[in-house]
Amino acid sequence: MQPTVLTFEAAGGERLDTFLGQAMGEPRNQIAHLIKNGHVAVEAKAAAKPGVKLKSGEKVTVTLPQMEPEEAQPIDFDVPILYEDDDLLIIDKPSGLTVHPAPSVKEPTLVDWLKHHDIRLSTLSGEERHGIVHRLDKGTSGVMIVAKTNEAHDALSKQLQDKSMGRYYLAVVTPPLKEDLTLVDKPIGRSPHNRLKMAVVPHGKSAQTLFKKLLLSKDEKEELIACKLFTGRTHQIRVHLESFSRHILGDHLYGIKSNPDKIQRILLHAYTLYFTHPRTGKAMRFAAPLPAALTERLQSHFPTETLDDETLDPDRIGTLFDTDAAD
Repeated sequence: MQPTVLTFEAAGGERLDTFLGQAMGEPRNQIAHLIKNGHVAVEAKAAAKPGVKLKSGEKVTVTLPQMEPEEAQPIDFDVPILYEDDDLLIIDKPSGLTVHPAPSVKEPTLVDWLKHHDIRLSTLSGEERHGIVHRLDKGTSGVMIVAKTNEAHDALSKQLQDKSMGRYYLAVVTPPLKEDLTLVDKPIGRSPHNRLKMAVVPHGKSAQTLFKKLLLSKDEKEELIACKLFTGRTHQIRVHLESFSRHILGDHLYGIKSNPDKIQRILLHAYTLYFTHPRTGKAMRFAAPLPAALTERLQSHFPTETLDDETLDPDRIGTLFDTDAAD
């Protein structure tokens, strides 16, 4: 199979890594990885370093790395497929499944499962993140999109960047929100007190989340909410909730330590995903069914007479966030 080569023309005056990051919709560390491994050339000459300044009209080529055979890991789980075509795959990621390999990850990942099932994947994000356009935390379940081709990956990454692609999440929190809509606009970075956590820090990356009240529990101590992300920072929903003393049930990292409720998983679910198909241009939306743990909590602690189809209607969720607050 011939390698995929992408070509871009520089406007001039920008750093190479900044230019490619914007052009490809990829973070600078991924671009730096491509440059370091000799996959980027400027005017047909291998780029020496990420910070090289580009001149107007210079041609920048990226030769995307090819997949290499790896020792197969035993796969003893399955991942529901919600939709599949020649360009992409929509899956419902189970809670407890890590998306891609990392030095600290010992168990099989979603990427391992994809490779195990011989699903064609893009290579735009490097060797360890084949096909992964966006990620979900290990404990979070729900809808994800996987790119099969580099062309689809590139187009979807740009949609993620310009926010024409997005997701709505469901969560059960305590205590309930005070306002019907709560916008949190606070920068997020690594916690200076706990390296496992992220936190609101003065010099973190900008982050915006909008929270919407959906339904109070019977005792009014919990609430089902919907969440919309305007940025994609690690642990963003959990960090922003913690910043105003709200916590997701089952969250043992950002949750309340004295919570006696023995919920086995975090009740956070990526519910719906919307985007434009990279080849057909068709507007698409998918919803991942509620996981058993979330369904059980809603049925046991919430008024079932008001927990109707309208409350959880995937088509309705997006309309609840009609606001100019984050524009």
